Amino acid sequence: MKLAVPLLSIALALTPPAAHAQGKPLVYCADASPEGFDPGMWDSASTNIVGTQMFDGLLGFRRPTTALMPKLAESWEISPDAKRFTFRLRAGVKFHSRPWFKPTRDFNADDVLFTFRRFIDPNLPFNRAFPANFVYPQNLGLARMIEGIDRIDERTIRFRLRRPNVTFVANFAFAWAGIQSAEYAAQLLKAGQASQINVQPVGTGPFMFKSYAKDDVLRMTANPDYWGGHQPTPALVFSISREPNVRVQKIAAGECHVAAALRDVDIATLARNPNVGIEKIQALNISYLSFNLKKPPTDRREVREALDIAIDRDAIFKALFPRGDAMQAVSAFPPSIPGYNSKLKNEFDPARAKALLARAGFANGLDIDLWALPVQRSSNPNGQLMAQLIQQDWARIGVRAHIKTYEWGEYLKRANNGEHNVYMSGWSGETGDADDFLTPNLSCAANKSGVKFCNAEFEGLIDEARATPDAGKRIALYERAQEIFKRERPWITMAHSTVYIPVRKDVVGFKMAPNGSVDFAGVYRK
Repeated sequence: MKLAVPLLSIALALTPPAAHAQGKPLVYCADASPEGFDPGMWDSASTNIVGTQMFDGLLGFRRPTTALMPKLAESWEISPDAKRFTFRLRAGVKFHSRPWFKPTRDFNADDVLFTFRRFIDPNLPFNRAFPANFVYPQNLGLARMIEGIDRIDERTIRFRLRRPNVTFVANFAFAWAGIQSAEYAAQLLKAGQASQINVQPVGTGPFMFKSYAKDDVLRMTANPDYWGGHQPTPALVFSISREPNVRVQKIAAGECHVAAALRDVDIATLARNPNVGIEKIQALNISYLSFNLKKPPTDRREVREALDIAIDRDAIFKALFPRGDAMQAVSAFPPSIPGYNSKLKNEFDPARAKALLARAGFANGLDIDLWALPVQRSSNPNGQLMAQLIQQDWARIGVRAHIKTYEWGEYLKRANNGEHNVYMSGWSGETGDADDFLTPNLSCAANKSGVKFCNAEFEGLIDEARATPDAGKRIALYERAQEIFKRERPWITMAHSTVYIPVRKDVVGFKMAPNGSVDFAGVYRK
């Protein structure tokens, strides 16, 4: 398999028409603060959206599709056995020049090598100075996948895998794979300030970090040296408002120009506003409740199944998705993705749920913690309400659910530490491939602490699927893997949703991605 993609047409597409540039700031009403500014360290929508503005990867996705396009790599080749991935790097790319760092050279293979060695080599001097948990690369099993990275010359780099992986190339387009400056890292290391890489970011993206006040505002300025062309928006501001009502009021009043995804209940309000348009996409997403598989009583499969089949999804959907355009999730990824097992079904059977609890030794019921999602997501627009409705359903089978929630960053940290019994989570895919959902979330590599799912039979199937170029065989492997997933029930699957993003009508060039994320390169106000 070989793919060499020309640069010129992509570069022209990324360059906004200078004649239309009015130099107006652009304000985005965000729903949560980023956890940090080192894209490899974090794995949440709020952080990835910020990283997308400041960092480029070797590849990107051509919005609004899942098609790959060149970014910092102008072309790439994949060996016939899908074990070697070679990238020819773009010349003349500049890293951001900031008060805390002045680059002395252009982007080259050393930067790619440094970025990815951080993910796979804990003995790298920078990693010893600043040990970090690279969530997505770890969940992907990147260190296990990569046999070596070869710097062929300044503009050519090759990744060698231990096993064939037909999905591997898409990883270079994900937000976590944004390229860091090796020169900047060396400066920080020499000064004993390695941790600043997560506080004062330096990338090659269309916008540069200026200032940040947590839970309030993030300010960025246009990168004057951006390889993709002049940015007509001189200042990009993320106004952070956790409350959906506040974001709706702000975009209605023109205080922000694009806002985070809407709840169903807010769509009608903004649809009447002549100055606001609503973009929508049937997103590649899922919301779910994740069980702690290490901590009693959710370490028992019978308990997990009982809690799942006791939930009245029809009632929850009427309350949370009144427009009726969300879909109940049955498997770990949406039905639009090849390999979806259409034979699987959800079940609502409180009587059988009580019998399962009795079989597991809980005939008199049990107490359990249920964590409510503290931020709004399209596939879970009201975590507190969802938790209350589930609490009522579980009470009918004798389960006493104690609802808890935390500030977003704390919520993620505590869940990762395994403090929960059941917590609400979700996932958005970008590639349209089943592996984009299964490996980062349900593989043994994602289960470092023992809290998450790790099943040898399931693991073997998804490993084989990644190494199989035959589409029919891959589909069959994924269908079998989903049967194991549904039997073991590491998740209570909830919803796949349509994503609605409000955009002021004077905004030009905005395109949603299949995961509902936003990218402001080339976007401007008339």
